[in-house]
Amino acid sequence: LSDSSAQSPKHSLGFGKSAVSASGGDFGYYSTGFVPSLAAGLLFGSLTGLGSYQLSQDPRNVWVFLATSGTLAGIMGIRFYNSGKFMPAGLIAGASLLMVAKVGVSMFNRPH
Repeated sequence: LSDSSAQSPKHSLGFGKSAVSASGGDFGYYSTGFVPSLAAGLLFGSLTGLGSYQLSQDPRNVWVFLATSGTLAGIMGIRFYNSGKFMPAGLIAGASLLMVAKVGVSMFNRPH
């Protein structure tokens, strides 16, 4: 019981990031009318949610979450760099990068 409660904040942040990713796609769609923004936001939000769920079931099952967050950090980081616009690219890139760092650090800190 104490092990799952110690992991709880990471998963709460992961599910929150999932909502932020989906909302970023919504924001991109409503501000530009670009349907691929909506589709990408929903896809990456869903994959991040799946990865967070997998982490909540087994803390060693990090690969979907890391792959999704790493991909988003890269793509949205490039978009933020090119546009200079914080919303939504900078927000998503920053949140994704922080989650990759958090999960990556926890991978190295757990006993093998």
